[in-house]
Amino acid sequence: MDPTDLKILLELIRDPRVQIGELSEKLGIARNTAQSRVRRMLRSGILHDGGREIDLEAVGYDVVAFVTIEVTHRELDGVIAALRLIPQVLEVHEISGRGDVWCRVVATDTQNLQGALRSILRIKGVIRTETVLALHTHIPYRTEPLISRLVQSSPGPAALRPE
Repeated sequence: MDPTDLKILLELIRDPRVQIGELSEKLGIARNTAQSRVRRMLRSGILHDGGREIDLEAVGYDVVAFVTIEVTHRELDGVIAALRLIPQVLEVHEISGRGDVWCRVVATDTQNLQGALRSILRIKGVIRTETVLALHTHIPYRTEPLISRLVQSSPGPAALRPE
């Protein structure tokens, strides 16, 4: 992965439906270069169909952690706003049960993770955190089974016609 590959990934994240011509124009590279690089990233698995899903391990983020955060409730909005500013924080959910907020965090190594966790702990309103490392992903984020089930259970065209 070189800087051009990373710029292509960034543009595809921002607009997964960007056309190759527009992509090459935005980045100032030849259309054939943009097309061949996107194809290579798709073949290698770095980039998944659609352009939004990227294999973060392939670009150096191979540590995944799940962080549960306990916060002072009056500071919740501020905590969420501060978490948004930490690049390694991929997603944030307000939860029930132990803790108040759950985050998925990635890092390049444990030292990078420690830096992200320290940033989280410095946020005003964070009381404590609990971190669990992911050792292996058996089932990545997916939506296809849900949509397939909806398609199978939806009525056919005949069922939609009024009688």
